[in-house]
Amino acid sequence: MADPQHGLLSAQTRSSSNTTFLLLPLIAAAEQIEELAAAPETANIISDQPLAEVVTDKGYHSNAKLVDLQQLGIRTYISEPKRGRRNWTDKKIERDAVYANRRRIRGRRGKDLLRQRGVMLERSFAHCYETGAMRRVHLRGHENILKRLLVHVAGFNLSLVLRLLAGKGTPRGLHGLETLYLCALIAAQKHLEHALRGPYRGQPVQVCLLPEHGQS
Repeated sequence: MADPQHGLLSAQTRSSSNTTFLLLPLIAAAEQIEELAAAPETANIISDQPLAEVVTDKGYHSNAKLVDLQQLGIRTYISEPKRGRRNWTDKKIERDAVYANRRRIRGRRGKDLLRQRGVMLERSFAHCYETGAMRRVHLRGHENILKRLLVHVAGFNLSLVLRLLAGKGTPRGLHGLETLYLCALIAAQKHLEHALRGPYRGQPVQVCLLPEHGQS
């Protein structure tokens, strides 16, 4: 989870409630978005209302948080846990906030946003915690766990950047990409030597290079 002090994420104890820490990442996100909006390189791509909507899982669902976000003008798309029949006596504001959130998550846009959240976040969490074996760490102290988690997630984010730039996000994949470019270079060299020594000697040589990543 995002944390204003560290800027990226924070570790929680099992007794911590997600609803208690919901506003902290929103504040951290707002501060970072303000910095991006002030920078000339990214000012044009920042929306005028960057925190207009919030999409989270059902662990963050509570009457108080829905009311707080509604008062801040933020539209919520929070999955609602099964709680049975609710008693809304003297709780009109909470009822309206819960019903509005329920109506949004049942709509087409709400389902699309929750699906995107599952693809973009849950898969990353599964990769870090299950494949990366971060579900259980043998460290003492909250601060040491957070440091370990930050390094682990930083490596994961670096792999995403490498995959975007080079097409490969792992050392093994990058090694295979290096071999591919080396084979292409050798093939181009042989083609050039054949053209210079063969019947096409003295004529213009046409060498075809591999397209860049992302181009067809």
